[in-house]
Amino acid sequence: MRKGILTILILLFSVVLIACGTEGSEESNESSESSSSKWDEIKEDGKLVVGTSGTLYPASFYPEGSNELTGYDVEVMKEIANRLDLELSFEEYGVDGLLSAIESGRVDMVINDMEITESRKESFNFSEPYKYSYSTMIVREDDLSGIETLEDIEGKRHGGGATTVFAQIAEHYGAEIVSYGNVANDVYLRDVENGNTDLIINDYYLQTLALKALPDIDVTLHPDLKFHPTESAIVMPNGEEELKTKIDETLQKMRKDGTLTELSKEFFGGKDASVEPEEEVKEIEGLDL
Repeated sequence: MRKGILTILILLFSVVLIACGTEGSEESNESSESSSSKWDEIKEDGKLVVGTSGTLYPASFYPEGSNELTGYDVEVMKEIANRLDLELSFEEYGVDGLLSAIESGRVDMVINDMEITESRKESFNFSEPYKYSYSTMIVREDDLSGIETLEDIEGKRHGGGATTVFAQIAEHYGAEIVSYGNVANDVYLRDVENGNTDLIINDYYLQTLALKALPDIDVTLHPDLKFHPTESAIVMPNGEEELKTKIDETLQKMRKDGTLTELSKEFFGGKDASVEPEEEVKEIEGLDL
């Protein structure tokens, strides 16, 4: 009798263990499913949502008379999406709102001539660079806005997004930052021309082509100041390593087969911004980016 009771108890205990094991397995599976990566989500949806400004010529802009977004950055992203067999859509934000759009989940990634910096790397993942450049400065044509050296920026008014690296450089040298919303290049340039601002620090390629596109505005690229070498990359949510790997692998193929060079020359006046420049560029000391 006692032996029969013991057998029943052992069987009941085994059933409880099996049930607990099954429940734990189910919880483990649920946990695994809930922790799917951003790449898994994108692949399952078949869609990629990318943030850009749409006002940064020639990286992300609308040609005059057209409602189709284009530019070097835009076409690079279109090619990436095509090679990954993903449907692509762009969401437009001002420069100061692009990174927060990643953090809030409104976009999967951002492409907008965004520079890789140490401080940004603490909060975001970056692809390998798709563009290499350096910083230059737009000033008034008649007197170079009274600027001969970077130190002469002190007390001047710099036009541009408040959260950009270029604004940080201007502040480093003592300039006042005049911030804008999501406006086109002509607004920035005309403010320098009429004296509302004194200078615009930005990317060499972007500024060169902006001046070429708006020749009636009396501003110029400073002839002597080349500084802060830069690398631009696609910005992704922090920790999404699988997504970064997919993007990097695609960029590597585009570099190897000449696609990046071809796109760069199309939008940067025949110049290849996908390779590091040969010019001597001044490093800025004491600036923590």
